[in-house]
Amino acid sequence: MTGRPASAVLPPSLRVWLGLMAALAALVVVALGVLYADDSEPGRVDARIGAAVDGAGPLWRHVALATDFLGEPGGAAMLVAATVTACLLLRRPRAAVHAVTGAALAVGTTKLLKPLAGRTIHDGHLSYPSGHTAFLTALALVVALLATGRLGLGRTAGTSLVLAAALAAGAAMGWAQVALGAHYPTDVLGGWCTALAVVPATAWLVDRTADRLADRTADRLADRTADRLADRTTDTGRRERH
Repeated sequence: MTGRPASAVLPPSLRVWLGLMAALAALVVVALGVLYADDSEPGRVDARIGAAVDGAGPLWRHVALATDFLGEPGGAAMLVAATVTACLLLRRPRAAVHAVTGAALAVGTTKLLKPLAGRTIHDGHLSYPSGHTAFLTALALVVALLATGRLGLGRTAGTSLVLAAALAAGAAMGWAQVALGAHYPTDVLGGWCTALAVVPATAWLVDRTADRLADRTADRLADRTADRLADRTTDTGRRERH
């Protein structure tokens, strides 16, 4: 029991705050999905932000394309593999599992929500919420949670690190998606909030599952030890009788 807090994916000091953040993010995802359901045009906020981002030069377009690649299957696989490898090298198997499940569930959630929202862009392509933004934000959250636990950061510092990582990753990928015309800005916000809602919940599930498996393993070892002691006691008694 004493080793669990250090290896937990979701640091105990952040559980309440991240839980509240996840709940709020889930509400935002639902609200935006309802607001823009079956829409195929940008809203007022989308138009203003899109106009500000539009017109980037060739150099910035290359940057946007490179960032977008990180959310494509090839780029995403490389990022996840690198994160899992780092987690294993740091002897954090729970974090390695969380890197895979957190990113996968965040992207999977966007895929489930897209047909429900029904918002489209460019000839009927489902756009809300942004899966690319959800993926990069989710992976940034995984890394930030790992760093928080590894460095033993408190509630304030840990929460600040997690939010800063999520904002940086979400802003980078969100900018790329809007600049390339792949998503509306509110699609990006929906993808960002999806990751904020899914990743803390996934971290809690990973910890809970790992703790249960550890308890079962400990119980089995205790039972085996007790059986061996009982057998030895029986054997000793028989020898004394003879």
